[in-house]
Amino acid sequence: MTTQQTKSNIHNRTIFTGDNLDILRGINSNCIDLIYLDPPFNSNRNYAAPIGSKAAGAAFKDTWTLNDLDQAWHNEIADKDLALYKTIDASEHSHGKSMKSYLIMMAVRLMELKRVLRDTGSIYLHCDPTASHYLKTLMDSIFGSDNFRNEVVWKRTSGRSDGKQFGRVHETLLYYSASSEWTWNKQYTTHTDEYVASAYRHKDELGPWTASDLTATGMSRGESGMPWRGIDPGEKGNHWRTPTRGGMNDFIVENNLIPGWPDEYKSVHERLDALDAAGLVYWPERGNIPRLKRYLASAKGIAIEDIFTDISNVQGRAKENLHYPTQKPLALLERIIKASSNERDIVLDPFCGCATACEAAEKLGRQWIGIDLSPQAINLVNRRMKRMFGDQLVPFNVTARTDIPLRTDLGPEPPRAELKTILYGEQGGFCKGCGEHFQPRHLTLDRIIPGAKGGTYHKENVQLLCHSCNSIKGDRPMEYLRARLEKEYRQGWGY
Repeated sequence: MTTQQTKSNIHNRTIFTGDNLDILRGINSNCIDLIYLDPPFNSNRNYAAPIGSKAAGAAFKDTWTLNDLDQAWHNEIADKDLALYKTIDASEHSHGKSMKSYLIMMAVRLMELKRVLRDTGSIYLHCDPTASHYLKTLMDSIFGSDNFRNEVVWKRTSGRSDGKQFGRVHETLLYYSASSEWTWNKQYTTHTDEYVASAYRHKDELGPWTASDLTATGMSRGESGMPWRGIDPGEKGNHWRTPTRGGMNDFIVENNLIPGWPDEYKSVHERLDALDAAGLVYWPERGNIPRLKRYLASAKGIAIEDIFTDISNVQGRAKENLHYPTQKPLALLERIIKASSNERDIVLDPFCGCATACEAAEKLGRQWIGIDLSPQAINLVNRRMKRMFGDQLVPFNVTARTDIPLRTDLGPEPPRAELKTILYGEQGGFCKGCGEHFQPRHLTLDRIIPGAKGGTYHKENVQLLCHSCNSIKGDRPMEYLRARLEKEYRQGWGY
């Protein structure tokens, strides 16, 4: 691993209410195992749950306009990631200022999500065609194109007419890992009864079975290409292959059908002999190529691919329906969490809404953290937990927080006088705001992320400002100062 993993500074089963950017900045680096986010899609709509529903009071806007603060953020991004800056800049020319504003909002949060994700972790960004292609370029820049794993298509509705175009029935999940070593648990769907009846037509004391290949395509000069029991696989351009991993291998081991399998059988011919002695080789009456008895009990099912058609959207009368705008089905989140995390791993949803990811994580034995702008989120989580555990009392308390967490992975703050000396040398005596040169006594030590937003006096969060810039900035983020200075510059030059 490239980075030392740290312990989370957030307790399990915590819901934060507030701006997720501020809260994310307070979470320790490299401590989250799985992130799922279902942010606004830039759909130019506002959403609100209907009055009287379980989610009443929950609302959010999905309309974006480019303002001075957005432009200042864009400049901040340029200092950290030039490729990301150019990607966002291009969106304004191809899709307008609204898209640029939306992508700036997403970029600064995705950068923080990358920081908090473990090296073995994964992130799934839920979106639709409105912005999915733009978001993928952001993800490529931030997480690395080499760490792109899948564009998952989820068919959310069965049919729709959209005038002079194909019906829009899907949404997209952009799936990235944090590194080249990531947690992955392959998922399967069960075989249908019709498939089982058709494919597993034989049956013995071990159950239904089908005949499958004991050979694989390709010639071999080694033992796997040599004749066995007088049968030469090379005559058909193949070589012998026995099950040493996967479902049938596990079935043999778990049922002790061949003691010591497969490790005690070093050669492929020894394994073929052992399979035959255990009655696991089928010798057809016609033809002379023996086959493997592959039992239904060894079949994990059909490996899930990157198009999900078997999970429907939340239906009107479904028990899980909270009438929350943009609510996603529990089965969808369960699939993601099973695939990309293990028990006791930490799942984070920074746009948790009605907390479907939190319920799925709890159900599957994971730890979880949720963040949402709406205070209604904590009520929805508590409602979900009570439903999960029935009428009995929930055996734990969900923590509701409105504060910004304090990071515990940075160590003690260095002396401020020492910081000022170091920064004066690094900045060359220039104010980080207006760019004017000053003597040390005229420069003030300033927190880039203010204390009210969880900022500390650690070196990566401090700078030197002149007294004027420090006064303008006050207890606000650096992008506010940049926006103010840029506006004054334009006005001064008659722009």
